This record gives sequence, structure tokens and C-alpha cells, in this order.
Amino acid sequence: MAFGRLERNSGPAPMSDINMTPLIDVMLVLLVIFIITAPLMASSLKLDLPRTDAATPQAVPTFIAVAIDANGKLFLGDDTLTREQLEQRVTLAAKGNPQLEVQLRADKTVAYGQVADLIGLVQKAGLTRIGFVTESPQAPAPVR
Repeated sequence: MAFGRLERNSGPAPMSDINMTPLIDVMLVLLVIFIITAPLMASSLKLDLPRTDAATPQAVPTFIAVAIDANGKLFLGDDTLTREQLEQRVTLAAKGNPQLEVQLRADKTVAYGQVADLIGLVQKAGLTRIGFVTESPQAPAPVR
């Protein structure tokens, strides 16, 4: 019997280069997504609002209480002030502590424009942390 040489063909050599095209495509898609969504994440009005009716009040170490009643009178704490007096006092408070929180109380009959004007006054003074204070719903009467 005659034996011939047994040759094995090992096939093509392994490719040692990395294909960069899919990586570049994914990076460009992510870049486009970030370019489109970045303006949507910025908000011009910074408010600390409660998320639910069951939200518990947070202990804020330093704050000022600003209120507006149904007649449009402005209050800082329990003191009734004119718009100019309130603007001066809030500006002084903002210079003392720019991280001061404003707790805004507004009567439910006050027009939105007056509340927006009050928010603008506070922001113009230099305070951007504003929280709206509301009353929690009354608990139902116990059944007897």
C-alpha cells in the first residue's frame, strides 16, 4: 500500500483587526440623543414642590415664610409689608444666605399672575429655592 502525504488545510488566518464602524455608529446615535434631550432637562423655574398628597414636610434649617392673602396683601412671617418693603427685606436675607429657602403660602383664590409676580420678586432678590406650602387634606371623621 502506498501512503501519500496527508495535508490538512488550516483555513483562513484569524482576523486581528477590530471593526470600528459599529462602535462609531453607536457613539453618534448617543451623541444625537444627548443633543436633543439636553435642552429638555433644563428648567427655568426652580421649585421644590411636594410630589404627593402624603408627602411629609421636610425640616429646613433656614427659611423665610412669604405669603399672599386673598386681598393681595404680602406678608413676611407675620408682618404685613408693601411690595417695596418685601423686596428690600428679601434682598437683605438673600445677601446674608443665598441658599435660603422661601416657603410660599398663597390663598387659593389668588390669581396665578400675582403668585408668579411674587415668585419673580423673590428670584430677582437672589433666592431660587422656593417651596409651596399647602394644607394636608382633612382626615375623615371616625365611624361610630
